[in-house]
Amino acid sequence: MTSVNYEVKDMSLAETGQNRIEWAFREMPVIGLIRKRFAAERPLKGVRISGCLHITSETANLASTLKAGGADVVLCASNPLSTQDDVAAALVAGGIPTNAIKGEDDATYYRHIMTALEHRPNLTIDDGADLVTTLHTKRSELLKNIIGGSEETTTGVVRLRSMYQAGQLKYPLIAVNDAQTKHLFDNRYGTGQSTIDGITRATNILWAGKKVVVCGYGWTGRGVAMRARGMGALVIIIEVDPVRALEAVMEGYQAMPLLEAAKIGDIFITVTGDKGVIDKEHFRVMKDGAILANSGHFNVEINIPALAAMSKNKRTIRNFVDDYTLKDGRHIFLLGEGRLINLAAAEGHPASVMDMSFANQALCMEYLVKNKGKLEIKVHQVPEAIDKEVARLKLEAMGVTIDSLTSEQQKYLTSWEEGT
Repeated sequence: MTSVNYEVKDMSLAETGQNRIEWAFREMPVIGLIRKRFAAERPLKGVRISGCLHITSETANLASTLKAGGADVVLCASNPLSTQDDVAAALVAGGIPTNAIKGEDDATYYRHIMTALEHRPNLTIDDGADLVTTLHTKRSELLKNIIGGSEETTTGVVRLRSMYQAGQLKYPLIAVNDAQTKHLFDNRYGTGQSTIDGITRATNILWAGKKVVVCGYGWTGRGVAMRARGMGALVIIIEVDPVRALEAVMEGYQAMPLLEAAKIGDIFITVTGDKGVIDKEHFRVMKDGAILANSGHFNVEINIPALAAMSKNKRTIRNFVDDYTLKDGRHIFLLGEGRLINLAAAEGHPASVMDMSFANQALCMEYLVKNKGKLEIKVHQVPEAIDKEVARLKLEAMGVTIDSLTSEQQKYLTSWEEGT
């Protein structure tokens, strides 16, 4: 076993964390099936895995599944505010060294990543690509140990593809985020529900009648918009892609430039993965009492330094709610320090949807080991067979059966001879 150190808030929280992990596992039947097979076959025996993920009850069930498969696993947080401290303690108590404390500063955050790399991993699991980029830039001597890795989220996939285009990527990575059983469900239904949950817990607002501005209409934006509208909000979509903007309009949403929306919006939610989406020109025209939240991976989507510079005072008025008083007396409320609001103020995605995302992660770890030395150094898609197997197992666990093609139908779909 690894000799990597751990650092968590309070080990006395371990029992509470274990209860939380067990509760989540009830909603993760696919991971349960994979864990059972892994325990019997041990496909990851002797493999060292370093994971930089949100330290939640769902992540704990992924880590336990990898451990059941024979892997030696260590974890660190992929966001300073996403850690569930009781789960972190339970992971350590269960033999998985974890370095994560909710609210840790940036220096501690990167120190924890460096500690996870002391594990000398053969496989990496990342959520945002901070582990991979740190490995490449600060611990490049460890690259010789690496078989491959996987990336959980859109932001991380974008960064990894940029590394590849720049000729800097040194080992094969699998874009788990791009699996259909990940982004079509986790990004849409998971982020949609959990973002609304996080904002509601932080503010106790009534959504009905509010003008909600959703910045970005990818799969995450679709989910947030859908759930906000379901709560009775009037939803305005901000997009730079004309096709996505057109889709939003045809779905019944308003679409307009952010500078226009900034004048009328009550709640602003960024889900773009880009920088400086809400900036000083928008702060200047916002209503008194406007609420800002982010569900993109990093807190750069809202220009917080610009907001601070425009303010004469800042105070924390509720947990995860910072009140910025502008120099003209208006108040703008920033939630969760601009970090992932669904994890900062709530519990992140429901376990049922993370079941599919983490099933992909577990099976991709197995795939990387089986194909050691055979994969091109680039960002790979999740193999279609894995994606479909996860969907099949999920349907089976839900008690849903579907039809299959007859041999005649299969032949027709793969031939060209038959016409009208």
